[in-house]
Amino acid sequence: MKNLGLSERFITESTLYQELYIGRVISQYKNLYKVVTENGELTAEVSGRFRFNITTVSNYPAVGDFVMIDRVNNKSGNAIIHHVLTRKSAFVRKAAGTSNDEQIVASNIDTIFICMSLNNDFNLRRIERYLGIAWDSGASPVIVLTKSDLCNNLSEKLVELDTVACGVDIIITSSLSEDGYLSVKDYLHSGKTVAFIGSSGVGKSTLINRLIGESTIETQGIRNDDKGRHTTTRREMFIIPNGGVVIDTPGMREIGIESADLSKAFIDIEELSTKCKFNDCTHSNEPKCAVQEAIKLGLISNDRLESYLKLKKETKYEGLNSKQIENEKITEMFKDVGGMKNARKFIKSKNRKGL
Repeated sequence: MKNLGLSERFITESTLYQELYIGRVISQYKNLYKVVTENGELTAEVSGRFRFNITTVSNYPAVGDFVMIDRVNNKSGNAIIHHVLTRKSAFVRKAAGTSNDEQIVASNIDTIFICMSLNNDFNLRRIERYLGIAWDSGASPVIVLTKSDLCNNLSEKLVELDTVACGVDIIITSSLSEDGYLSVKDYLHSGKTVAFIGSSGVGKSTLINRLIGESTIETQGIRNDDKGRHTTTRREMFIIPNGGVVIDTPGMREIGIESADLSKAFIDIEELSTKCKFNDCTHSNEPKCAVQEAIKLGLISNDRLESYLKLKKETKYEGLNSKQIENEKITEMFKDVGGMKNARKFIKSKNRKGL
């Protein structure tokens, strides 16, 4: 279990539940979980009391969680999960669709591999979004560029990436070369957990198969539009023979932000902001704006600033319902034309009319 990431912090917390056993969730199937313990793998489900006390979807067990269960085999039925031990890190995003629920993609991870292929999937704005969530998770992000054999301008792509990947390691891989994944292995050690995150078909499963040493995960080739096909359908943990574990995740069509650490993902803009004349500078048309000066000098791009402001606005509305978000937008709209008093009047008028 120590090879699977069981550390003293989890062992110490587990002593609070003397009658239960510790295990780690390695996959999930609807309402059932596959949990590994010192005695092997077993199927488990949450207790009725656990389900009753749940307040948010993110409180349910997720792949990577250490949990306390009532047995170590399935001879007398499924094991029952009674507690989820405190997570040391978690990659969280807003659930896809219109729901405001947050989704735990993977927990108790040490490193997040943000995978992006060097063909049509390459997108700097998506990388910025991933980095914001990754830094906020408590784990360390690493950018893994896949399918380098399909890229004719690698040096140009790397120059572009350097403008957004501040302080983040970058790995280049190729599925065609036998040693194209060796640089990834340097991040895997006994007790360490690495999560693979990225769009559908970027080659996450292919890399994991190489690390495992066998074709455990089904993979597919690229489509006619030069994009990969989606293969992985659920989050699942795999044990690496030479030590450590990896978590494979389904491709993400939507990367809704629940919370993000923009101070690290946009450290260049954050540092420039401290040099602006006004503390509440919006970096639009204020005098002596250090960010706008940097754009004029070509030190940062206007696209990067727009991405920063967009993500900042998303995190500002975190946890608000649609009506609260609308009121926040109205308040922002009236900020420079009459201030809060007019904003409140407008909101009250809308509420009276039932709008």
